[in-house]
Amino acid sequence: MSRHLTGKVVIATHNPGKLREMAELLAPYGVAAVSAGELGLLEPAETGTMFAENAAIKAHVAAQAAGLPALADDSGLCVDALDGAPGLFSARWGGPAKDFKAAMERVERELQRRDATAPQDRRAHFVSALVLAWPDGHAETFEGRVHGALVWPPRGGQGFGYDPMFQPDGYAATFGELSAAEKHGIDWSGGRGEALSHRARAFLLLTACLRKPEP
Repeated sequence: MSRHLTGKVVIATHNPGKLREMAELLAPYGVAAVSAGELGLLEPAETGTMFAENAAIKAHVAAQAAGLPALADDSGLCVDALDGAPGLFSARWGGPAKDFKAAMERVERELQRRDATAPQDRRAHFVSALVLAWPDGHAETFEGRVHGALVWPPRGGQGFGYDPMFQPDGYAATFGELSAAEKHGIDWSGGRGEALSHRARAFLLLTACLRKPEP
């Protein structure tokens, strides 16, 4: 049975772009977000073999350390022609500095090595697994995906990570060219709407644990 989240939640991330997106998604529900980085929490080793496993590790560690509910995301870019890479290692492809310009260049080099130049050879999808954990160990998991193709050179300065090289199906723009509202794709005034991004799709499933504040 789903629990309802109210008050404050720890976003178990040290990534400012991810924190911003998750705080934007939570704001209409009156839930205040504080990051693990702001609380000085250490980043646990991500030893899982699936996105949901790594998200669970981060959420449980943050919930225990902060004594608050914690929300963690583990997400990545999976490229068909690269046998699903970078996948779980999406952030690591940017090196210690998490330089996603360098990470995108590495993806493109790998695609060129495999002669993956035509759009149909550059298929990819983003995955986002969200885990909401409480200090008593209760947890709930939600996963979203969005499919598209990779473009080169990258386009747009919105979003973060691999967004500028990912063009979602049905769109002429990359995630890097879409505004936050367009990328999330959720019409809050009209209810649940239809989410576009992988994180927003996972978040729509998570709304079972959220209540909108009374007007």
